[in-house]
This record gives sequence, C-alpha cells and structure tokens, in this order.
Amino acid sequence: MVTSLIELGFNRVFIRTFIHHKRVFMKMYQPRRAVALLCTLGLLMGCGQKMSETPKTEKAVATGVPADAQLVLYTARAEQLIAPIVAAYEKETGVKVAVVADKEGPLMERLVAEGANTPADVFMTVDAGNLWQAAQKNLFAPIDSAVLNTNVPAHLRDPENKWFGLSVRARTIFFNKDKVKPEQLSDYEQLAEPAWKGKLCLRTSKKVYNQSLVATLAEQNGVEKTEQMVKGWIGNLAAPVFPDDTKLLEAIAAGQCEVGIANTYYYGRLLEKNPNLNVGIFWANQKTSGTHVNISGAGVVNHAKHKEAAVKFLEWLSSSKAQGMFADANLEFPVNPEVKPNTLVNQWGSFKPNLINVSQAGKGQVEAVKLMDRAGYQ
Repeated sequence: MVTSLIELGFNRVFIRTFIHHKRVFMKMYQPRRAVALLCTLGLLMGCGQKMSETPKTEKAVATGVPADAQLVLYTARAEQLIAPIVAAYEKETGVKVAVVADKEGPLMERLVAEGANTPADVFMTVDAGNLWQAAQKNLFAPIDSAVLNTNVPAHLRDPENKWFGLSVRARTIFFNKDKVKPEQLSDYEQLAEPAWKGKLCLRTSKKVYNQSLVATLAEQNGVEKTEQMVKGWIGNLAAPVFPDDTKLLEAIAAGQCEVGIANTYYYGRLLEKNPNLNVGIFWANQKTSGTHVNISGAGVVNHAKHKEAAVKFLEWLSSSKAQGMFADANLEFPVNPEVKPNTLVNQWGSFKPNLINVSQAGKGQVEAVKLMDRAGYQ
C-alpha cells in the first residue's frame, strides 16, 4: 500500500494537506480506497475493524462501575466520609457496593445523560435544595417504606417520598466570645439591625446553604421583608463575603468580625483541632420559628437496576445502628430521633429546629437567588 502511495505521486506537502482536508481527499478517491490509504498513514482510528463494524465499548469501562457490583451509589458526599459507612454495610450484609463520587452538579448531569442506562441505584448529596432539584429532573423513584417513614421525621423528607434526610446540620449564629455575649443575640433577622454594622461576616450567596436559608426565611416572613433583611446584612458586613464557612469562623475567632452565620459541622471540625477556639455557638430564632436546619440525604434512582437493594441500603442508613456512624462522620446530628448526637455535638446543647419541610429550600431557591441578587449579596 505504501508503494501505491508513491505510484500515485503523493508528496509530503500533499499528505499534510489531506490530513487537514479529509473531505476533499475522500471526494478525490473512492471511499474504500481513500480509507485504506488513510489507514496506511495512521490517520484514522479503528482501522483494525471491518468497515461495517461499530466499535465496541466495555460497559464497565464506560461507567467506571465493576460488573459484579450489587449496589451502585452515586454520592456527592466526601468519599473519605462515606467509605467507612459503605465498608460497614458490606461487612454486615455481604452486599458489594460500588461508589462513584463527584460534586452534586456533575453527578446530576451524568444521571440525566445516562437516563435508563445508568448503573446508579442510589444518589446521595447534601442540602435539600440539591435533592429537590434532582427530584425535579425526575431522577428519583418514590419509595414506600414503613422503616424510612418511622426513622426519618416528616419535615426531613420529601412529601412524595422521593428522597430522605440521613443526617441533620443546623445553620445558625456564631460569635466572638470576647466581643459578644449570648444575651445580645436573638435571631437571623436581628443581624440586619444597625447595632451590628461593621460586625457581621457572611459566606458567599453562591453557596446552596445560604440560598436554602434565605428561601426558608422568605417562605415564612415573605419575600419583601426577607429582602430588606438581606440588605441589612450586607450593610452590616465587616469584610467581603467568604468563600467557605471555615474561613468565616476563623475570621470571627480572630476578631475580624464579631458574628456570622455558618453550618454547625464546620464549627465542630475547628473545635476538634482547637478546643479553645474563641467562638461560641448561638441557636437562632428559639423564641420564634426555630433554627434553620438542613440535611444530607439520598433517594433511589428512577432507573435503578437494584431497587430492592437500594431501599434496604437507605433503611439501614436510617437505622439506630448506622445513624451514629453516618452523623458522626461529619459531626452532624442524626436524623433518627432515637439516636443521640456525637459527644462533641451534644455539648452544644439542645435547640428548637425550624419544622418547615426542608423541601421548601429547593422550591424557593430560584426566588431566593433573585432576592439576594437584588439586595447586593454576592
């Protein structure tokens, strides 16, 4: 074949030309002869196959999931947090679980793209807003489970039973112990008052945790009143918004700001490193609606190949045996009311949670984002 190229009078310049202009080359010569020539030059992939063959793709390679997996979990929770829990389940039940970990956005996009061909049986993520979005994309199948209905309080699961909370985190107020006394604090709304001007720190509005908080407050207080509150927050900022709760809490400890709003488990992580952290926790809105709570949770994927196994896995995660392990992994509160929190978490005391269904965090998310944008919350 190389000899035929020489006989045809091809030179290097021409070869370089048709590398970039294959359509022209295909027109100049009969298709089969052109393909043969391109194969000789190594310019086409799959030349080892017959022209009529479609390249074969190994299913395990395409999905990244072992063929012998008996349950496939897509999780947006940190892999180091979920791995010990999965290992304990495998040891207890003998069920082999394959774990695919990524951020919630890419995982949802993947589930949509895979459709009925997805290998996923369970999708797990953080924040009810993300779970609500997944349900809106028709990624979950409703579950009829008496075990889950018993173990997971109604306000911490989807009203249509498409997803269930598995751990609880509170988003509340934190303060510098040297500069603020607990009796000076009351609720989220109070942080918009002039007394806190130049003293407040907030995380960026781009994070779903703040979107969920504002969506819940807007549902209870009304959009107009909540927008005025957010404007007050922005007017009271002591520094530009922070990219994460850890940096915000560290700024409070350093005295850069006196108060701020964060998720409880970030506080717990810092306390584990430094028990003398100069930051106190205050349970917001105890005299009114209760402290805003959110969840990490999961649901059975709509096109799950192992639905029965998926339901059993969620039931096990909600059980007394597994709840301590699941919640302790990230210093969260158990969703099952029969299970006590981690020793460190328990030291923060009991509080009245807001009992509005956490799905509202998702339903009001779009309006919350618009509201925060109008208020200048970046």
